Amino acid sequence: MTYENDYSIPKEVLEQICEEGFDALPDLIRIMLNTAMQIERHKHLGAGPYERTPERRGYANGYKPKTVSTRVGKIALDVPQVREGDFYPNSLEKGLRSERALKLALAEMYVQGVSTRKVAAITERMCGFSVSSSQVSKATAELDEQLQAWRDRPLGHTKYLYLDARYEKVRQEGQVRDAAVLLAVGVNHEGKREVLGVSVSLGEHEVHWRSFLQRLVARGLSGVELIISDAHSGIKRATRAVFGGVPWQRCQCHLQRNAQAYVPRQSMKATVASDIRAIFNAPDRQEADALLKKTVAKYAQDAPRLSSWMEENLPEGLTVFAFPQKHRRLIRTTNGLERLNREIRRRSRVASLFPNEASCLRLATAVVMEISEDWQTGRAYIRWESDSE
Repeated sequence: MTYENDYSIPKEVLEQICEEGFDALPDLIRIMLNTAMQIERHKHLGAGPYERTPERRGYANGYKPKTVSTRVGKIALDVPQVREGDFYPNSLEKGLRSERALKLALAEMYVQGVSTRKVAAITERMCGFSVSSSQVSKATAELDEQLQAWRDRPLGHTKYLYLDARYEKVRQEGQVRDAAVLLAVGVNHEGKREVLGVSVSLGEHEVHWRSFLQRLVARGLSGVELIISDAHSGIKRATRAVFGGVPWQRCQCHLQRNAQAYVPRQSMKATVASDIRAIFNAPDRQEADALLKKTVAKYAQDAPRLSSWMEENLPEGLTVFAFPQKHRRLIRTTNGLERLNREIRRRSRVASLFPNEASCLRLATAVVMEISEDWQTGRAYIRWESDSE
């Protein structure tokens, strides 16, 4: 049998395999991924290094070191950067996807109290290699350390702060109770969203919110100019206590839904929703206030409870008018947190009932941590340079 000498693998890579065998795998993966990421950057920019071409769409900006834990060990990569900050290598994302899926699967099994022996068997079927029970125990311990380190990481300047809560069933002393899962998301100095914190507690709402927010400040959260949330019980008092005079924007979507409870007749609901939408979509605060006054008077006779509710509550959804017009659509609701809640719900549905608060926190953290990393490596959510426009 003859062999063709037309392989496409670089000669130096083949030589390394010949010399080191399987021990060369981590270094080979590093070389291959670094090369693939460089090619991706060239395609993204429309030009190679130092190439002059009218097709060029930006400029390279060096490399950012990133250490990735894989099944063949830790690999130190050089992730290409661009000046515009809107590029992240798809090849790296694909390489990490299976690792992320494995980590979440492990968290789910751990939450549900599956024995380490069964987890080892499941992992072997998923990954194609054997794992001992002791390795599973070590992995779960390391997972808890990683999640705790992420929850304790330092924070920085955050202009817009979104707060939301959801509830999960947790067993405590033989009873099934609702545990509040608090979430905080911010927009950082790069204009990208970031999950700042997650907390789980069966305790009293205001105390939980206050301690949660105080913890964010202790970790370095600063520069908050607007807080966006629903009118959760205790949240207004907690934010006022921790953030003083920072303005608060009540979620306009929640206000729309809340208003429907005060509409006396089904036939009026579409009209009421349209009137409220017109107020929220006004070009400025002066016009919004004028429309609100007109709408309150419109329903004073036929729906007095609705009219009074509008006059008292709708102004809490108009704080957004004090901020740049191009930002308003993104900061007038908490809709951006829906993906977090949806993913937590999808995972917690498998667990059904958490044995304790710690298990609920473990799974919620694992889910939002991955989503936050996606946000940080994706496009900017808000562009600060538009502030003056």
